[in-house]
Amino acid sequence: MIPVSLIIMTKNEERNIEKCLRSVSMFDQIFVVDSGSEDRTCEIAEDWDASIVQFKWNGRYPKKKQWCLENLPFKYDWVFYVDADEEIYPELADEIFDLMAGGPKHSGYFVSYDYLFLGSVLKHGHRIYKLVLFDRHKGRFLEYEDLNVSNMWEVEGHYQPKIQGSTGILKNRMLHNDHDSLFQYFERHNRYSDWEASLRGKNVLVSPEETLPGVRKLMKKIFDKLPFRALIAFFHCYCLKLGFLDGLPGFHFALARAFYYWQIAVKTHNLKKNTIET
Repeated sequence: MIPVSLIIMTKNEERNIEKCLRSVSMFDQIFVVDSGSEDRTCEIAEDWDASIVQFKWNGRYPKKKQWCLENLPFKYDWVFYVDADEEIYPELADEIFDLMAGGPKHSGYFVSYDYLFLGSVLKHGHRIYKLVLFDRHKGRFLEYEDLNVSNMWEVEGHYQPKIQGSTGILKNRMLHNDHDSLFQYFERHNRYSDWEASLRGKNVLVSPEETLPGVRKLMKKIFDKLPFRALIAFFHCYCLKLGFLDGLPGFHFALARAFYYWQIAVKTHNLKKNTIET
């Protein structure tokens, strides 16, 4: 068994939770932190012997991820956050097992994702990285001035935890495989862009760049300051990262990514304009 405490955050995830739990069954401690699901999420989690913890947000910080770090009865120092619509490949589980056996060299690790979009697993294009494996004593989710963003909710926004120490990148990937409709996909990005635009309207950068390793840190800093980020995001995803090799799903994924950054830009502009007028 892998000596890591794994955390799955849920709310009405009966479509996804079983395949997620099946993929993480080799972890020695598994928490399902649920927010009052009204479907069979908790029942399925009980069948897989996960520890179910209920979370009710009070509208303030800490939000859900940081609340987990502060309140769950952890058995291990290292934690791994997994969304219910994600799955861990066996190769990644083996890599984490070996990492813990040999002693981690860093305080946290990024994992990259294969993304299932329009029925196809994208092999090219923009690669999503998330810092999901870290020493809980050396990581925390920062508090932003976002409690007034009406379309956000109990889970921290689109950013990585702040880590004390260095970070690395694991070689193997995870799979993002949800059953959401395109309506839900765009609704989620609409909510995230509201959140990010709200912070940019206050001149707050969303992601702590010092968390990112190596070249990605530099690229993030440059990208955050560029104009026409939507066009650059499309060109990067579809052309530079060979998203065109994924066919039509690759094109639509690059277009959706560009549209997300266009949403952030136009919402930020509108918020700043309204602030000046008032």
